[in-house]
Amino acid sequence: MKASVFFRIHRSSFLEVLPMYIFTLAFILGPIIYMAVLSFMRREGAWGVAAGFTLRNYFRIAEPVYLETLGQSLRLALTTTAVTVLAGYPFGYFMARLKPAWRGRIMILLIIPFWTSSLMRLYGWIIFFRANGILDTALMALGLTKEPLRLLYTYPAVVTGMIYALVPFMIYAVYASAEKLNWELVEAARDLGASPFAAFYTIIFPLTMPGLFSGVVLTFIPSMGLYFIADILGGNKVVLMGSLIQEQLMKAHDWPFAAALGMVLMGMTTVFIWLYRRFSRRLGGGNYLEGLV
Repeated sequence: MKASVFFRIHRSSFLEVLPMYIFTLAFILGPIIYMAVLSFMRREGAWGVAAGFTLRNYFRIAEPVYLETLGQSLRLALTTTAVTVLAGYPFGYFMARLKPAWRGRIMILLIIPFWTSSLMRLYGWIIFFRANGILDTALMALGLTKEPLRLLYTYPAVVTGMIYALVPFMIYAVYASAEKLNWELVEAARDLGASPFAAFYTIIFPLTMPGLFSGVVLTFIPSMGLYFIADILGGNKVVLMGSLIQEQLMKAHDWPFAAALGMVLMGMTTVFIWLYRRFSRRLGGGNYLEGLV
C-alpha cells in the first residue's frame, strides 16, 4: 500500500515538471545542440549545408577581419558597461534611499520607456543626433559650435544608444541590492567615528557588490549582440558580432559559419556568467541572477 502511494506521488510530481523539461529540450537545449552540430559542417551551394566534420568555420574566425569585429564588440561592451556602472550605480543606490512614495515614482519613470517600441525610441535618438537636429541646435544656440556636427552614425552615438537601452538593468540590479541593505551597520560605523566615505567603502559598497555584478552581467552580455542599435545609430561604421551573424545568415547564407560565430559568442557569455558566480559566492552575497545562471 505504501509503495503504491509513493508511486502515485512520484508520478504526479514527474507529470508536474514534465512540461518544463519538454520546453527546455525543445526550445533551449535543442537549438543549442543543433547550432553546435551545424557549426562543424560546411556550406554547400547557395542555401545548402553539407554533412561532415570540419573546423574550418572556427579557423575563419581567427582571420583579421573577424578578429577586428570581435575586438570592436568587446570594446563597445566594455565601454558601455563602464559608463553604465558610473551612471547606474549612484542612481540605484540613491533611489533605494528615497522615501517609498518617491521611490515608486522614479521606478515608474524608468519603466515607462519600455512601454514604447525600442526601435521607436532609437529613431528618437536619430532626431537628436542628426545634423541640425536637437543637439546641434542647442549647441549652436549656446555658442559652443558654429556649424552642425556629424554625430549620427558614429561610435559615440552607438555607445549612447547602448547606455540608454541597458542602464535601467544596472539601476534595478543595484537598487535590489541596496534596498536590502542593513542601514544599522552604517549607523554603527558612523557612531564609531568612520567618515561617510569610509562607511561607504567598507560597508555599503561590499554589501551592494552582488547587485553591481548582476548589473554588469545584464549590461555586458546584451551589448555584445544588440546589433540593431549599431545598425540604426552607427550605420555600417560599427559592426558587432551580432551584425556579423545576421549578415552571414541573411546575405551570405553561410549558416555553418554563422553557427560557429554564435557558439563563440555563447562561449564568451558562459565564461562571463561563470566568473560572475564565482565572485558572487566569494563575496557571500545574494545571487540576483539565479534564475538566469
